[in-house]
Amino acid sequence: MVQPLHDVVGLGSAIVDIVALCDDDFIQKQGLDKGIMRLIDAEEATRLYSEMGPAVEVSGGTVPNSCVGIASLGGKAAFMGRTAKDQFGDVFGHDLRSIGVTFKNAPVEDGAPTGRCLILVTPDGERTMNTFLGANTELSSAELDPELIRDSTLLYLEGYAFDGPNAKQAFYDAANIARDAKTTVSLTLSDPFCVERHRQSFLDFIRSGVNLLFANHREVMALYETDDLTEACKLLRQDCPLAAVTRSEKGSWIMTPEKVIEIEAEPVERVVDTTGAGDLYAAGFLFGYARSHNLRDCGRLASIAAAEIISHIGPRPETSLAELAKAQNLL
Repeated sequence: MVQPLHDVVGLGSAIVDIVALCDDDFIQKQGLDKGIMRLIDAEEATRLYSEMGPAVEVSGGTVPNSCVGIASLGGKAAFMGRTAKDQFGDVFGHDLRSIGVTFKNAPVEDGAPTGRCLILVTPDGERTMNTFLGANTELSSAELDPELIRDSTLLYLEGYAFDGPNAKQAFYDAANIARDAKTTVSLTLSDPFCVERHRQSFLDFIRSGVNLLFANHREVMALYETDDLTEACKLLRQDCPLAAVTRSEKGSWIMTPEKVIEIEAEPVERVVDTTGAGDLYAAGFLFGYARSHNLRDCGRLASIAAAEIISHIGPRPETSLAELAKAQNLL
C-alpha cells in the first residue's frame, strides 16, 4: 500500500495572529470577556490594534498552527483556506510555505480582506482573542483540493471555520471526499463560543461520520448542555469513536466507546501564553495517529507539543518538537 504524501490536510481559517501582552485592567476597560474568543468587524480590529501594546505578528489560525506543529515534529502537513490579495495574505502564504507546509490556494482578488486575530495575553498566560474573519467568511468548497484530501492520512477541520454561509457545505464536501478515499475525518470544536452558536449542526456533523474529535472540557460540556464533564464525555463516547478532551493543567482524556486513557499534562516551568495550546495538542496527536502510534503515545506527543507552546509568547514552536519527542523516546 502506497503511503499518503501528507500526514494531515486541514481546512480552516487563514488568520494573521497579532499577539500582545496586557494586564487585566486593559481587558476590563475594553469590556472583554477574558479567555474567550469574540468576532469583530474591520473597524473594531483597527481601533483595538491602535490601542494594543507592542505585538508579535505571525500567520496563524487553528489549523495552520496545527500544521506548523506537525512540521516541527517531522511530519508533512497541508492547508486549504482563503486569503485575499493583500499584505496580510502575502505574509500568511509566505510564512506557512517557508515552514514546509503545503499551501496551494491562490489569494483572491475580489471580496473581503485577509483575516486577522488580535490576541491579548494577561500575566496568568490566559489569552483573549478578537477575531476579524475577513476572507474566511467567504470560505467555500472552492477552496477544497480533492487530490490533497485523497493523498493525506487525516483530514482536519476547525469549528471556527463553520461560521460562513458556505462553510458548512465545504465541511460536508471535504468529509465525503475523505471517506471515499479512506482518509480519517477529524474535527476540533475550537471554542465554547462556536459550540453555543452551532451546537446542533456540530452534533449532526459529528454523528454523520467524524472519526476523531478534539475539544476542551468547556466545549464538551457546552456541546451537551451540562455542567457535568463526566456526563458530557459519556454522551460524546456514544457519538464519536475517538475523542481527545483537554483539561488544562489536569491533562487530557483520550476516549473510545470502550475505554478512557488519562494523559498527564507535561510539566512547564511557567505558563506564559496559552495561545495555540489546543492547536499544538492536536498537532501532536494527529502526527502520532498518522504515524500509527498507540493512543497513549499520541496523547503524550500532544502534551509535549502543548507544553512547549505555552512556555513562550506566540503559537509557533520555538524548540523542535521532534527533538523534544525524541528525548522521551517517542520518535
